Amino acid sequence: KGTIHLFRKSQRSLVGKLTHEFRLVAADRRSWKILLFGAVNLICIGFLLMWCSSTNSIALTAYTYLTIFDLFSLVTCLISYWVMMKKPSPVYSFGFERFEVLAVFASTVLAQLGALFILKESAERFLEQPEIHTGRLLVGTFVALFFNLFTMLSIRNKPFAYVSEAASTSWLQEHVADLSRSICGIIPGLSSIFLPRMNPFVLIDIAGALALCITYMLIEINNYFAIDTASAIAIALMTFGTMYPMSVYSGKVLLQTTPPHVIGQLDKLLREVSTLDGVLEVRNEHFWTLGFGTLAGSVHVRIRRDANEQMVLAHVTNRLYALVSTLTVQIFKDDWIRPTLSSVPIANNILNLSDHHIIPMPSLKAADNLNPVTSTPAKPSSPPPEFSFNTPGKNVSPVILLNTQTRPYGLGFNHGSAPYSSVLNQGFGIPGMGATQGFRTGFTNVPSRYGTNTRGQPRP
Repeated sequence: KGTIHLFRKSQRSLVGKLTHEFRLVAADRRSWKILLFGAVNLICIGFLLMWCSSTNSIALTAYTYLTIFDLFSLVTCLISYWVMMKKPSPVYSFGFERFEVLAVFASTVLAQLGALFILKESAERFLEQPEIHTGRLLVGTFVALFFNLFTMLSIRNKPFAYVSEAASTSWLQEHVADLSRSICGIIPGLSSIFLPRMNPFVLIDIAGALALCITYMLIEINNYFAIDTASAIAIALMTFGTMYPMSVYSGKVLLQTTPPHVIGQLDKLLREVSTLDGVLEVRNEHFWTLGFGTLAGSVHVRIRRDANEQMVLAHVTNRLYALVSTLTVQIFKDDWIRPTLSSVPIANNILNLSDHHIIPMPSLKAADNLNPVTSTPAKPSSPPPEFSFNTPGKNVSPVILLNTQTRPYGLGFNHGSAPYSSVLNQGFGIPGMGATQGFRTGFTNVPSRYGTNTRGQPRP
């Protein structure tokens, strides 16, 4: 007999969780159109693969991979609808927008892997070129072209539409743009059609169909079967060149990097924040792309002690929210501490020093290491010094400084002196502290009051 758990939650399997989420997406009527196109896409892929096998054409196989990529784009569109339905959870506090970024990245990478597979098969066919049957080659080309264009133009795929505009242009787009400028120079009326940046997916569909049409004509006219392999390589290179910039862009989003086109705007906003009233410093700023078109960030703001935290937080959020939709601001007040003169507590008897105090001379070396004539350490193997000076050594008696004069002005320092003869006899004077805190000097005739000399006589 096992333990009975009355309130234990039932654990769903992975398949059960996916089924539950699919039902959630299928409940929306906007998803029915995508599901219908997905079903037609599967049927079209099945027919195209059978025709690729019957014609033995690798170029038609490479073009069929674009139809498979359309299926991935439809799945990405469903994921985009699912992301809009889901709300942030404690596990995914920033929401589920990164799932559609991951879907775009996976779709483009799989398309590039298919292109690499085509290149590998084409290299093998150059060694032994098989015979190509053109019975259904042209039919398969137009069926794939019609379905790809109809899918791309009928369904608004938000993730891929954003990536195709935000990512850098492919080499195919650049060459077509150069050609379009030349055509528009001759016929200016076509500038509204050719000069804007063309959709990369529509462009690769048209270019692949054109390559297959050339292949069909050359095989029918001259039985030049090697053109099929050359067309397959061209379609694979166009696919790889079109998908690579999108993979790079979506990969940078997954790596939480800051988009290059918003760095200047962020710097300007941070400079404006640093000039707000009460703000002392802006530090630890970090901004990254959360999803397509969504920027997240966090920043620490140090403010004055007398500043209003809520007011500063409102102003900072108002400045940055125009660009950063998901923002975390940490406000903390200035915590500087006034430096103290002493790091240990001062005893009471130190504050009441007498006017006559003694400062002993510290001993630098042991007595056996000093020469009684000079203060130079004696070495047993070194010769005696050539010159000897009457410098004070270890056994010099401490100097007593008398506090005979005071200065009421200034910082309260007391200045006293020892007789000049006593300094010559006993060594050099050592500064000391008087009854009030200060330093004593070795100067004589220091006036104790403004306008009087040392004897209290007024100045002329």
